[in-house]
Amino acid sequence: KGPSIGARGRVLLVLEDNPSKVGVRFDKPVYGGNNLVDLCEDGHGYFCNVSELRLEHSSGEDVDKLILDSLIEVLVSEASKVPLILLIKNVEKSIMGNFERYMKLERLEKADVKLVIIGSHTSDHHKDKVLMTLRFVAVVSNLLTGNMQDHLSTRAEDYKPDGSKCSRMLAKLFPSKIYVQQPQDENMLLVWNRQLEQDAERLKAEANRQLLRIIMSTSNVECNDLSTINIQTHLLTHDMAEKVVGWGISHHLQHHVEPLHRNGKIVIKAESLEHSLAELQAIQRGSTQRKKTLKASPIFLGTLSDSGLQDVVCDNEFEKILLPEVIPPDEIRVTFDHIGALDNVKETLRELVMLPLQRPELFVKGQLTKPCRGLLLFGPPGTGKTMLAKAVATEAGANFINISMSTIASKWFGEAEKYVKAVFTLASKISPSVVFVDEVDSMLGRRGKDHEHSAMRKLKNEFMASWDGLRTREKERVIVLAATNRPFDLDEAVIRRFPRRLMIDVPDAENRAKILKVILSDEDLSPDFNMEEVAAAADGYSGSDLKNLCTTAAYIRIRELLEQEKKEMEKAKAQGVEKPAAPTGVTPYIRPISMADMRHAMEKVRSSVSSDAGIMGELQQWNEQYGEGGTRKKATLTYFM
Repeated sequence: KGPSIGARGRVLLVLEDNPSKVGVRFDKPVYGGNNLVDLCEDGHGYFCNVSELRLEHSSGEDVDKLILDSLIEVLVSEASKVPLILLIKNVEKSIMGNFERYMKLERLEKADVKLVIIGSHTSDHHKDKVLMTLRFVAVVSNLLTGNMQDHLSTRAEDYKPDGSKCSRMLAKLFPSKIYVQQPQDENMLLVWNRQLEQDAERLKAEANRQLLRIIMSTSNVECNDLSTINIQTHLLTHDMAEKVVGWGISHHLQHHVEPLHRNGKIVIKAESLEHSLAELQAIQRGSTQRKKTLKASPIFLGTLSDSGLQDVVCDNEFEKILLPEVIPPDEIRVTFDHIGALDNVKETLRELVMLPLQRPELFVKGQLTKPCRGLLLFGPPGTGKTMLAKAVATEAGANFINISMSTIASKWFGEAEKYVKAVFTLASKISPSVVFVDEVDSMLGRRGKDHEHSAMRKLKNEFMASWDGLRTREKERVIVLAATNRPFDLDEAVIRRFPRRLMIDVPDAENRAKILKVILSDEDLSPDFNMEEVAAAADGYSGSDLKNLCTTAAYIRIRELLEQEKKEMEKAKAQGVEKPAAPTGVTPYIRPISMADMRHAMEKVRSSVSSDAGIMGELQQWNEQYGEGGTRKKATLTYFM
């Protein structure tokens, strides 16, 4: 019975004997409604509690103006019965913006009512800084005694209006003026400012409590000791207040199995709301910190003592857009232990990449020991190139910036080059950092193709120019890591900027066994499981293929369990017996992975790259010519001729 939450209407009737209830005419018929004593249509009226109503307004209306219009209507009818004092804050904004409202207030001044109207106004005199904080209180003249009128008139002689139409109308409406000026004494000024701060905090806290009361009323929630909550730090919005109330209810129910109910409403304690307020403030601080600053992780190795936290200040919008692409090392969570093979590659990466980032003081003297700023990882798909790059960033404590064409491409001419430049300027600010370019051949392919767009050529030129500019700054601990399956499609100038090129090949039987041990480290294996036998049978499988193989084998056990449960259910149904439900919170028994599972999975999962494929021959040939440890029998690239 009654209107639903969110129903819209207008207050038409106020009960003098019961001010907590008002008669509302709703836009749509209400179940159990009436006509409010012939004030509206039948079924549209309903007497509602004031605490359950919330002021609504259209997009073009101001809430303050609506409140003032209603207030003037109440004053006209009530000021003749009892003495009233009306305080209007920011009278120029509240009254002077509407001529009808101004005329209503002027008629109040002339009416025979027991009413004193006090309006506050801030004068803005740019030539006099003292007058910037000047406030006067204007009192309607015909409501004052003669002695007080003379006193105020004497004080008003010092006021010189600026001659604007608004000032003249204010002077006509409020002829008596009182200056409230800040103290000139320093001690008194400190007390003055402290009082202003306390008043602002008190008003802010009361506004927050009132908003929480409204939200709790619509949610059928009560809080007896709401006044004890300290909520004066910031002003809550409606969405924030809804979160505080919702989280407070959840916190209260978690700690009280049988919550108290009163008049159909749940009664929560102030501690629950304080907890939800603390959670909201923590989330806001974390969000603001993530947007404005990015902290580099400290590295406590060797004599490196100046690697504390570093705040990032973005110089332009391009750096701000790229900042979310940065992953701190503690969020990557990939280490060399997660990579089961490639021991030689790991050792090379520790020497070429991690050591210069962790111990830069070892590479200061001389030119031959300058750290390597570019490293290319190439090889067949699924061999762990991306995981190696992530592990390098984690082990070295460096920030990880993942760059792709979708990150730096733009539909606007010239913006792609600015994004490229921002990549390197941002990397230098958050150093130590690793700039990782996956599938680098799609971004820095060979120039000079007939179908290549001029914008793509400019992007490549800017990338290489910024890269060289980065190399000239000796103190910056930044390295560019790139991965590709087609190194032979790279531009010659790009290859030159990668002095070290490591091939990540398909693992052999020994390395496959190491990879399987890492993948199956947390799994239950049957006693007959032979890791070396599986590794020998998986000839040509990459690391990614081995993971897919183990995943398929693990799902065989789950599929068998589901089939067994289905058969038991059908058997019980045929016998007319209901199968008892499995106890909640208990994990069903799943048998260990067996060799039969691996053999069955190997029939479904094949290697993604064939050893006889043409790309494997091209990769081997390119590695022989340009890779780490190649024979260099082929002719050099035209770039060096």
